[in-house]
Amino acid sequence: MSSVQEQPVPVVFTGTRSELAGMLLRGYGLLIPTIGLYRFWLTTWKRRFYWANTEIDGDPLEYTGNAIQLLLGFLMALAVFVPLYGLFFFLSTQSSEAAIAGYSGVAVLVWFLMGYAIYRARDFRLSRTLWRGIRCDQGGSAWGYACRRFFWSLLVLVTAGLAYPFMAASLWAYRYRHSWYGDRQFGFVGSWKQLARPFYLTYLVVVVIGAVGLGMGSAMGGLPVSGATPTVGGVVVLLIAAALIGLMLLYYRSREISRMFSSVRLGQAALDVTVRARSLLGQYLLFGLALAGSYIVLAIGGLIVLGVVASGAFAGGAFDPQVFMQALQSSITVLLAIIFGYLLLLGAFSLMVELFLGLGFWRLVARGATITGLDSLRTVKARGEDTALAGEGLADALNVGAY
Repeated sequence: MSSVQEQPVPVVFTGTRSELAGMLLRGYGLLIPTIGLYRFWLTTWKRRFYWANTEIDGDPLEYTGNAIQLLLGFLMALAVFVPLYGLFFFLSTQSSEAAIAGYSGVAVLVWFLMGYAIYRARDFRLSRTLWRGIRCDQGGSAWGYACRRFFWSLLVLVTAGLAYPFMAASLWAYRYRHSWYGDRQFGFVGSWKQLARPFYLTYLVVVVIGAVGLGMGSAMGGLPVSGATPTVGGVVVLLIAAALIGLMLLYYRSREISRMFSSVRLGQAALDVTVRARSLLGQYLLFGLALAGSYIVLAIGGLIVLGVVASGAFAGGAFDPQVFMQALQSSITVLLAIIFGYLLLLGAFSLMVELFLGLGFWRLVARGATITGLDSLRTVKARGEDTALAGEGLADALNVGAY
C-alpha cells in the first residue's frame, strides 16, 4: 500500500449552532398545532443536518430516511405499549405487595426491550446512511443483542459495577462486527483490557471521594437530618464531592469513546478518535450557562406576563399567593399563561440539550476523528437496500433513540 493511502484523512464537520437552532425553533413551533406529530419530521431534518455536514475525504454522509417511516414505527410500537398501560392500570387496583411485584416485573421487561429497541434503531439509521452512494447496513439479531445486554446488566448489578468494562467491550464488538458498508463488513479489535485501567481508576476514586465527601458533609450538617436545616459548609463539601465525581466520570467517558471508536476497522481502513475530558467538561459548562441564561430570561418574561394577567396578586409590590390562586381558578387567561410558560421551560431545556450536548458531542467526535486506508474502500460494492417501511418506533417510545 502506498504512503498516500496511509495518510490519515480527517473527518470534517461544517454545521453551525445557529443553523441547527433555526431548524429546531421552527420545529418546536409546529409541535403544538400538530399535537406533537411534527417531531418525526423534525427528527428527520435534524439527522439530515448532522449527516450532510459530516464530510469524509470531501464527501458528505447522506441520510435517506423519512418521517413517515418513523411515524409508522411509532404507531406499531403502540401495539406493545397499550397492553402495558392496561397492565399498569390493573396493578394500581391491586394490593401494595402485588403492585410492587408487578411494577418490578414490568420494569425488567422494559429494560430488556430497551436493548432490542436500541439495536433496531441503529439498524434503521445505518440502513438509511450512505457515503459515496454506497449504503451502510446492520446484520445480527436484535433479540440476541437484547439478551446479551440484559444478562451483562445483571452481572454488572451483582458485581456492584465491576463487570462494566466487560459489558461495554462486548456490546461495542457485537454492534460493529455486525455492521456493513456495502459488501464489506466492519471489524472491531478492542477488548475490555483497553477500558480496565481508566474504569477501575475512576471506580476507586469515585468511591473514595463519595465516602469522604458524604462523611465530611454529614458531619458538618450538610444533610437535612431530623428536619434540621443543612449548614452552608456541609452543603459546599457535598457539592465539591459531587463535582469531583462528575469530573472523574467525564474522564472515563472520554477514554471509552476514544478507545472503542479507535478499535473500529473496515477492511484495511482504520478509525482513530480522540475525545478529551476537558472538551466534554467545556460542553457541559456551556450547556449549564446557556440553560441558566434561558431560564432567567423566561422567568423575567413570565413575571411580566403574570403581572399583566394577574395584577391583583402583585398589588403593593408583594406577591399574594391566595389572590393568585383565586385568579388562576377564575381566569382562563392566567391558566393558559402558566401552561404556555411550562411548555416554554420544557422547550428551552430540550433546545439547550440539542444545541450544546447533542451538537457538541457529535462535533467533538467528528473533529477528533481521522481515518487511514480510505483508498481501500474504492473497491466496495453496494448491497441491496433495506426495504423496511417502519423504523425506531419502540426506541422512540422508550426514549432510547439517538440523533
